Amino acid sequence: MRGFLVIGNEAVTEPFNLNDLPGAGRIDILCRCVSQALFLSHSIRRDVEVYLLLLGKPDPPKAIKIVSNELKRMSPDERNIAGHLRKAVSFKISKDWTETNSGIFVSRRNIREILEELSKKYKIYYLREDGKDLKEEITFIENPLFVVGDHLGVRKTEEDVILEFAEKIISVSKLSLMAEQCITIAHYELDRFDK
Repeated sequence: MRGFLVIGNEAVTEPFNLNDLPGAGRIDILCRCVSQALFLSHSIRRDVEVYLLLLGKPDPPKAIKIVSNELKRMSPDERNIAGHLRKAVSFKISKDWTETNSGIFVSRRNIREILEELSKKYKIYYLREDGKDLKEEITFIENPLFVVGDHLGVRKTEEDVILEFAEKIISVSKLSLMAEQCITIAHYELDRFDK
């Protein structure tokens, strides 16, 4: 299994306009992250989970879980993915995962609650520019869940919690890359090592 947790610092937590994804707290970034995490050419990766933590107004936090092995009727374009996320945030939610579509779930969880759950099935790795090079650490990485911030990075309050759970801080580049690029590179390195 591989997992990705993307933190949307301003991602809106109510239904949003599909014609203005950047104006919805940069939901467009989260959509690109989902696309890069889940999709191959003409197929979906198996055994991948994507978690999105939405921290924007008016009703944070909301967490969305997307399970590749159960996913149906999603395509890799931003608008299609955004439609699924829009539907998910419209649901009345609790601490339990509520399925909003095949393979898509929503819940009321903060960063600590998500990581407490995920640490039982994944080893947590925090993606940050100053971390240890993924290429050098690849032989030690197993069953990873990578945590990455959006265009604003990760706020100190969330970062402090991530560091409590993280096995290591990992870097895919010393440059500050876009979140979806980090996901692509992580998949690339892990795919090469798996073969």
